[in-house]
Amino acid sequence: MLENFWFNVQYGIYHVLDIKAYDHVLFLIVLTVPYMFKDWKRIFLLVSMFTLGHTLSLVLAVYGIISVQASMVEFLIPITILIVALFNVFTSGKGAQKEKVGILFLSTLFFGLIHGLGFAREFKMLLGDTDSKLLLLLEFALGIEIAQLIIVLAVLIFGYISQSIFRFNKRDWIMVISAVVVGLVIPMILNSDFLAKY
Repeated sequence: MLENFWFNVQYGIYHVLDIKAYDHVLFLIVLTVPYMFKDWKRIFLLVSMFTLGHTLSLVLAVYGIISVQASMVEFLIPITILIVALFNVFTSGKGAQKEKVGILFLSTLFFGLIHGLGFAREFKMLLGDTDSKLLLLLEFALGIEIAQLIIVLAVLIFGYISQSIFRFNKRDWIMVISAVVVGLVIPMILNSDFLAKY
């Protein structure tokens, strides 16, 4: 029983941290990069909105309430990353990240819904012929959550090191990381199966 539990949790962790499918990692990087450890409440709220979004669409997709073409989801996920990365580039140093709960939080919730559809496809492979959907779903979601915490912590630690030890300007740090992510996601968008069809 415990072995099964740990296997399912690990499956969720590895799905997010998979080096060959790093789109969720990139999203969390651009979501977290404008912040420092002192902004932990805001980060917690943002990541919670993202989690709420992807958990909701994961449940809806697994129970067959919603169904979206896989190629469309694979196209939309890098689009969400590009939007957040460009938002960082155009607002770094302008204090936009300190606004009250607004467009950033609502868009993070919406983007979470899109990412959840990506998780759903992976989850259905894990599910196979099993009947205990809900328990499996919770274990898989827990794995995703652990992976998200690892990524967010890593981004905050690197941000702290670059700005405190290497004296990187905060604005430059946000700009450089977000620009690198933009460079990584544009080919993902251009090479997507969805675009190839049209």
